[in-house]
Amino acid sequence: MDGWMIDGFTELHAITHKDAFQWMTDSNQHIPVRIQSWVSCGQRSQGRQLLQLQHSVLSPDAELPDELLYGRAGYLYALLYVHKEIGGHAVDQTTITKVATAIVESGKNLSAEQKKAERCPLLYEWHKKQYLGAAHGLAGIYYMLLQPAAQLPADVLSELLRPSIDYVRHKRFRSGNFPSSLSNESDRLVHWCHGAPGVLHMLVMAYKVFKEDKYLKEAADCGEVIWQRGLLRKGYGICHGTAGNAYAFLSLYKLTQDKKHLYRACKFAEWCLDYGTHGCRIPDRPYSLFEGMAGAIHFLSDMEKPEASCFPAFEL
Repeated sequence: MDGWMIDGFTELHAITHKDAFQWMTDSNQHIPVRIQSWVSCGQRSQGRQLLQLQHSVLSPDAELPDELLYGRAGYLYALLYVHKEIGGHAVDQTTITKVATAIVESGKNLSAEQKKAERCPLLYEWHKKQYLGAAHGLAGIYYMLLQPAAQLPADVLSELLRPSIDYVRHKRFRSGNFPSSLSNESDRLVHWCHGAPGVLHMLVMAYKVFKEDKYLKEAADCGEVIWQRGLLRKGYGICHGTAGNAYAFLSLYKLTQDKKHLYRACKFAEWCLDYGTHGCRIPDRPYSLFEGMAGAIHFLSDMEKPEASCFPAFEL
C-alpha cells in the first residue's frame, strides 16, 4: 500500500485520552489500514506512537468501543501486525496480552450488565447495538481474540470465548445467513461487515483453535450462502462488496485445499474484472481500500497466489 493511504500519522504528537479516541475513530481511515500503511512504507518510527496509545486504550475510563474498525480490536490487530512484520522489539508480547485482556474484561462487564453471562460470556456493542458481523460486531472481535499471537489463557478460550462463539452460531437464520445485530431479524445483508461472510472467518479461526468439526462445517455452510447471494450490487469493495465476499472462499480454500472454493473465488474475480459494468452503487470513497477500487485490486492481486492471500487489515 502506497503513501497516499496515510492521512494523519505524521500529525500525531501529543497523546491524550481525547486524542487517542479521535485518532482511533477518524472516519477517513480505519485503524488496521493506517498500521499497514506506515509499515509497508517503512515508517517504523511511528511504532512508538502506536505504543503510546495503549495507555488510553487500557484505561477503564476511555470512551473507546471494542470493535475492529475503530476500537480496541483494531488496535489489537495493529499490535499483532507490527509484531509479525517487524518483530518483538517493536511491539512486545506483554503489551499485546494486556490489550487482549482489556477486550475480554470489557466483554465480561457488558455481558454481566445485560444479564447474558451464561449464554454469551463476552458481549460487545457499537453505538448501542450488539452487532454480530466482522466490522463492528462479535465475529470480528472474537476473530482477533482467537489469534494465537494474542496468547489468551486456555481457560479464557474454552470458558469465555468458545461459548460466546457458539452463541453467535445459534443466531443463524434458516437460510444459513446471520443477522446484522441481535435486535435485527432481517435476513438481508450478505457482506463481510454484516452477515455470513464475516462470520465465516470467525468460524474458520474457531476450527483452527478448537479443532471441532462443527465450526468447519458451518463455515462451509456460510460459503454456500455467499455463493448463492454474494455477488453484490452494493459494490466491488471488501467491506460490503463482492471482493470482500470472495475472500471468504479463499479462506476456505487455504484451510481445506478444496478447489471448489478456489473456483468460486475465481468466478467472483471475473465479476470484479468487469468493474463498473453491473450497475453497482458508487461508494462514498470510490478509490478506498474498504469501500472502493483499492480493495478490489488487492483481491485480484491476491488471486495470483491464492495460497498466500490475506484479507487486508484483517487477516494476519
